[in-house]
Amino acid sequence: MTETRTILEAIEVTRTFDVSRPWLQRTLAGEGRRVLRAVDAVSFAVTLGRTLSLVGESGCGKSTVGRLAVGLYAPSGGEIRFEGQNLSAARAQPALRRRTNMIFQDPYASLNPRWRVSDIVAEPIRAFRLLKGRDVQDRVGQLLTQVGLSPRDGEKYPHEFSGGQRQRVSIARALSSEPEFLVCDEPTSALDVSVQAQILNLMRDLQERMQITYLFISHNLAVVRHMSNLLGVMYLGRIVEYGPGESIFGNPRHPYTRLLLDAIPDIGMAGGTNSRARAPIGGEVPSPISPPSGCTFHPRCPLANARCRAEVPRHTLDGDVLAACHAVEEGRGA
Repeated sequence: MTETRTILEAIEVTRTFDVSRPWLQRTLAGEGRRVLRAVDAVSFAVTLGRTLSLVGESGCGKSTVGRLAVGLYAPSGGEIRFEGQNLSAARAQPALRRRTNMIFQDPYASLNPRWRVSDIVAEPIRAFRLLKGRDVQDRVGQLLTQVGLSPRDGEKYPHEFSGGQRQRVSIARALSSEPEFLVCDEPTSALDVSVQAQILNLMRDLQERMQITYLFISHNLAVVRHMSNLLGVMYLGRIVEYGPGESIFGNPRHPYTRLLLDAIPDIGMAGGTNSRARAPIGGEVPSPISPPSGCTFHPRCPLANARCRAEVPRHTLDGDVLAACHAVEEGRGA
């Protein structure tokens, strides 16, 4: 029987950053403080052994959510709970810290170039005092083998590996603390397509064997479809559509999700029998420092009306999907 225990839950989480100029410059210019709302009232839940993916254009707040989920940032408002415990309040507990980890986007920047791979992978083991002495090196060899490398690779430095191999080292390091929850922040975006497939298959295999829970962050919808059980579509810090991945891919409700899906290249576009009209995403993402009123997507939305420009939409349940859209609520999104 599949266990449905909730591992991570975000409840109305908000994160702001003060991006004001220095006090003297603000005083001379007669301007107030400037606050960037990177994450705005985001809620979700991930159960054991499942994958929640967050997608959206650059700057929508995906990576900030990932850093909040592992405690690298503290929420400005709301709560993140790991198995029912407030992550911010309990962050000092080593037993809780080691159960969460993160795989970063750039395998070239996330590994210390002056350390051998064996030391990189062993660092969390030593930091959390999981093993001692020779057992540490034995465990490092097991982890490298688990991700498709050789124990002898532990004697090499990161610059001696290809991009895909470096990401395998990053995964081995993330697994070394025996985590139950991993944030994967665009782990394949810096890799070639063929290598991407290898890394994704490795991550799915590890998830099935070890019951790891993923928060997967990506702008690549093809990758997300391959990995996701749940999908959250983000725009300017908010989740505008949330639900089972296949349900959203099969029938996107929010206009922004539809435009994202329309941007995926399709061989049928060349005039074949399966070709369909496409509406490219117009305009640019507004500044999160001064977002538009009402629905922040309304300047780019083909379904926007006066209500969209004045009123912030709430999440409406449509089937098994939540969508924050007045058009969906009013039945104009069909």
